[in-house]
Amino acid sequence: MTPIVVEATRGDVVEASHRIHGVAVSDGRIVESCGDPALVTFFRSSAKPIQALPVVRARPDLDDAEIAIACASHLHRPDQLEPVRRLLTKAGATEDDLECGPEPTRLEHNCSGKHAAMLLLCHERGWPRHGYRLATHPCQEEMLAEIAAAVEADPSSLPTAIDGCGVVTHALTLERMAHAFSRLEALEGGARAADAMRSHPELIRGDGAADTELMRLGEGWVAKGGAEGLLCAGRDGLGIALKVEDGAQRPIRPGLASFLARLGFATGDLADAPMANSRGETVGELRVHRTGTSR
Repeated sequence: MTPIVVEATRGDVVEASHRIHGVAVSDGRIVESCGDPALVTFFRSSAKPIQALPVVRARPDLDDAEIAIACASHLHRPDQLEPVRRLLTKAGATEDDLECGPEPTRLEHNCSGKHAAMLLLCHERGWPRHGYRLATHPCQEEMLAEIAAAVEADPSSLPTAIDGCGVVTHALTLERMAHAFSRLEALEGGARAADAMRSHPELIRGDGAADTELMRLGEGWVAKGGAEGLLCAGRDGLGIALKVEDGAQRPIRPGLASFLARLGFATGDLADAPMANSRGETVGELRVHRTGTSR
């Protein structure tokens, strides 16, 4: 299958192009694909809704915003930082206990919600806080087991590395990622996490982000982006995973719109991706190349 190709134009000239691999899975079967559905990449932040499941089950008192921010890659707006603070309070922890880097502070790091949720899980399990991000800590051992169960793979088969925020990240095929998102709401705690994300798409990232805007369509999607050009989403037992081959983020929205259109879904204004200069003037666009969608 040919990858989707998204072109970046400036005026009438194509200045760059991005190849996108994708797959849609339902009932354990591939129902649509472009490029290589067996492409192996790291789950990165797209794994957050699955990583949040243990604490969702352990603390049924969490509200929607607290669950959503545990699944988020936020932009440290005040409305996004407040639920992070509440998670830390419930964990009996402080910002100093967060083991993500200062970007610009630990609290403001885009993964602080996930880290605060991991601290809360440590609190509930009686585990030490220190080193919760390390592969040898019980917290990360539970994360590995949770992801392996969601993708229905042997934990020992998943290569691991260190994510940008310091915790463990896991490598698997796009097909397995899509499979996991097709099953998300059937997993214990998954429906609760998905509902919270759909209730607060603005907490997951922010205006213009593919995951936030897809959930804002109101079509039942739950979606989460990841670093290096990854996006995973699911609804009604269907899961999708898209990966920009060169790791760019900018072509995800038009690429996602193209892939969803193949599946017969509404795309709203996802495909609208003007390119602007520093003066705010539109100087080009991101668009799907017509031969890039051939099957």
